[in-house]
Amino acid sequence: MSGTSEGPTPAADLDRSAVTDSHYTTYHRVFAAAPLAMAVVGPEGLVVTANTALGELLGIDADTVVGRSAADLVDLGADPRGRHAFQEVLTGRQARLRCTRRLKQPGGNSVWAQITLAPLNGGEGGALMSVTDISDSRELQAQLRHLQMHDPVTRLPNRTLFFERLTAALEAEPYEQGGTGRIGLCYLDLDGFKAVNDTLGHRVGDRLLSAVAGRLTRVADAAGYARAATPLVARLGGDEFALLVEDSTGTEQLADLADSALKALEEPFDLAGQRLSLTASIGVVERHTAGTTATGLMQAADTTLYWAKADGKARWTLFDPERNAHRMTRQALSSTLRPAIERGEFVLEYQPLVAMEDGRLNGVEALIRWHHPQFGTLTPNRFIGLAEEDGSIVQLGRWALVTACRQARRWQLDRPGEPPIFVSVNVAVRQVWDSDLVADVAETLAETGLAPHLLQLELTESAVMGSAGRPLQALQALSDMGVRIAIDDFGTGYSNLAYLSRLPVSALKLDGSFVRGFQYEEAARDAMPNPADEVVVEAMIQLAHRLGLTVTAECVETSAQASRLRRIGCDTGQGWLYSRPVPPDRISELLGAARTYAVGNP
Repeated sequence: MSGTSEGPTPAADLDRSAVTDSHYTTYHRVFAAAPLAMAVVGPEGLVVTANTALGELLGIDADTVVGRSAADLVDLGADPRGRHAFQEVLTGRQARLRCTRRLKQPGGNSVWAQITLAPLNGGEGGALMSVTDISDSRELQAQLRHLQMHDPVTRLPNRTLFFERLTAALEAEPYEQGGTGRIGLCYLDLDGFKAVNDTLGHRVGDRLLSAVAGRLTRVADAAGYARAATPLVARLGGDEFALLVEDSTGTEQLADLADSALKALEEPFDLAGQRLSLTASIGVVERHTAGTTATGLMQAADTTLYWAKADGKARWTLFDPERNAHRMTRQALSSTLRPAIERGEFVLEYQPLVAMEDGRLNGVEALIRWHHPQFGTLTPNRFIGLAEEDGSIVQLGRWALVTACRQARRWQLDRPGEPPIFVSVNVAVRQVWDSDLVADVAETLAETGLAPHLLQLELTESAVMGSAGRPLQALQALSDMGVRIAIDDFGTGYSNLAYLSRLPVSALKLDGSFVRGFQYEEAARDAMPNPADEVVVEAMIQLAHRLGLTVTAECVETSAQASRLRRIGCDTGQGWLYSRPVPPDRISELLGAARTYAVGNP
């Protein structure tokens, strides 16, 4: 008989129900006894059930958490991102949430915990939350990080931690938190520390570094008293230390800090029977954090520390933007000097050398100029020193010699019926030492066809007066060849007049400082000159003439100067009274004209 009425439950169904109840009981017991802290969270985010381990981890009875917000229980409620992710897992739209939180217990203790939330199967919402105590792991990580971020000798923060703090300070939003928006740095280097290591050993050196660290720390603590923050003291490596001031109030604060650091190190150190005195040099930088990078700040501090060392050590020096700009320009010029020679960026201008007696143009001095693509036209004082330092003066000097001799020969060929003018070329002493100047001159004269007596080489007084060995031999060989040798800027160097008589010199060029003493203001033109000026210059001229030398006065700017110089016997004048340095075509025009300058009346 068929029908829909319910009959007895089949035996198989009874067995299956019994098994399900048994599994649920088993799972519940496992859940309750598991060492891992867990809780079942319902679709609304409330705890449905929690095991004993969770209660123990939170420091409360597990039964009391039932019905409470799981997010608030594990500190996810106050974090918008955490709260959103929590809801996404509950609804099954996110597969898993894992995060770390510091959970506070009722007794005041706290534990670091890793919270994991995973959706429950069935699609009805809810999730299983597990909480793992990772306090021991975090403590171990903190210990390892401390070892990694601190110097083992001084126990100060090391370079890595210093840059971490510096970068964070520069990236912060100080104005929103009441900060000053400024940052300061004292970059300190111990003077002569290497000698301590070399003579007393690294063990004593390490003790000294540790003692220095202690004094700097006390200085920082004193500076931080009654302020928002204490300066960070760090050892950057070797004997270099840094004091970082976040939210600095200006250069005065950093200057006071640097002064205190220097004074703290003045007191001698007593190290295991060794009494050591020590000084330090400090570079001080203070600026706005906006637009400042860690690299830029450290470069400025390093530069300023170098200035403090160069200025005499045992001092602090404040960063100077103008001085730094000059240094940067100097570096830029130095790095492009050699390529500039190859690119043909240098030119020669020529300044007339005029006979004082009749105003006749007798010669010219070749003066080098650098047409720099960035800095414009540069005079020799901007780059000759750099060229001497890196050795490119040899290449540059050779180019100037060839170019000047070729131009002098061209003027001569253009006017074969007139007396030729000589060309005077400056020579650096390094050209004599680092190249075969004699061979270069001989080759250049042969190549250009210029007669030796139409070439004059100028060397400074300090370079010539101490000449011996190879330089003196080179000068003698050039003189024997017929080339004129002149001493430039005479009267400012050694002034060893006895030695002068033994040098193969044919001319002296009086330094412009002597000639400037002859200059008058318009209102006092009729006044009597200072007799001391004339006595000194006249004595030098007479001595030079007795030695068979001619004398050229540099920086002649007025006719009054020219008249006085001519009256006391000066042979040649050079200066703006006659002409500024000009391109070679302008000299060609002068040679084509009367070729004389007005000499005035004595």
